[in-house]
Amino acid sequence: MSVTRWGLAAAALAAMTGVLVAATAAEPSADTIGAEAYTGTNPVGGGAGYDAIVRRPEVPVRTAEALLAALKAAKKGDVVYVADGAEIDLTGHKKIAIPAGVTLASGRGRDGSPGGLVFTTDLDAMPLLEAGGPDVRLAGLRLRGPDPERRTEQMRRLGAEGRYYSIPNSDGIRSAHPGLAVDNCELSGFSHAAICLKKGGRAHVHHNHIHHNQRQGLGYGVSLDRAYALIEANRFDWCRHHIAGTGRPGTSYEARFNEVGPNANGHSFDMHGGADRKDGTDIAGDRIVIHHNTFRAVNVPAVRIRGRPQGGAEIHHNWFYHTDRGRAVRQSHSAEGLAVGDNRYGPPAPPEKMASEPPAK
Repeated sequence: MSVTRWGLAAAALAAMTGVLVAATAAEPSADTIGAEAYTGTNPVGGGAGYDAIVRRPEVPVRTAEALLAALKAAKKGDVVYVADGAEIDLTGHKKIAIPAGVTLASGRGRDGSPGGLVFTTDLDAMPLLEAGGPDVRLAGLRLRGPDPERRTEQMRRLGAEGRYYSIPNSDGIRSAHPGLAVDNCELSGFSHAAICLKKGGRAHVHHNHIHHNQRQGLGYGVSLDRAYALIEANRFDWCRHHIAGTGRPGTSYEARFNEVGPNANGHSFDMHGGADRKDGTDIAGDRIVIHHNTFRAVNVPAVRIRGRPQGGAEIHHNWFYHTDRGRAVRQSHSAEGLAVGDNRYGPPAPPEKMASEPPAK
């Protein structure tokens, strides 16, 4: 039996958002639970075994000067390739545009390579990279930001003093265009978000390792504001929210086949509501689909939806290591628009001791 009875699979969201993304795995059957249901040929989180690594050119870039020059000259269809062993310091540079239709790549996973590293130590790299138009791809690269720390006490103190933003923020890559693809990358150390999607942004985020984006009060793996993303087959850990949406109308995402690690300082998958924005509504985005993910961070809720999704939210076939639904999934400021069912609760144990739930009615 198929799980398509839930209705809000990728095709439905694609029709609504204008994004069509090729499937990376066969549709799972109704008796499969969690990221373990993933049937794609590439490893969750990318790296060794990833089969869509960009071809290495004869002359890759190895320095900041060469990288900036190559991006400035690049045209649609070009590949700018960072040498697999390169470590390129972009400190002093920000808002570096990747032109429309251009791929910025390295070889993460090829012959054991971690991929070329592009990094900054500028706390105000907001963003470091940005899509200069549609159909930009970031592939096989390590992108490291300036601030992997939580700064919990510091940020709480500054917030109480009305000076929370006195410390600048950073983003890895920002896009307000359709067709962004981020795959087989390692993204870490950004105080606001590793991937920031603004109004009009449409993205496919898959097979990445996203971690240590965790500043207290911010700290997102993928952030969406009036944007849509299909987020699949990633490994997340050490983020405040691995996925977060502003909840403004036009904000939607599907998250599937992701592995969420045990370390967190906030709930894993999020959608803000009107109470957060103080706009007098209870709206928490358009549509949200969260299925076939595995959540290991039991000290925080796995999913929190802070209002009413206008087109509904479906949470099904996930494996929550939490002991029950109340600890795993929470909704506030509304009791409408949320369907939860066919999930599993509890850490690994003999099948007869694992708690499951019936389908939502």
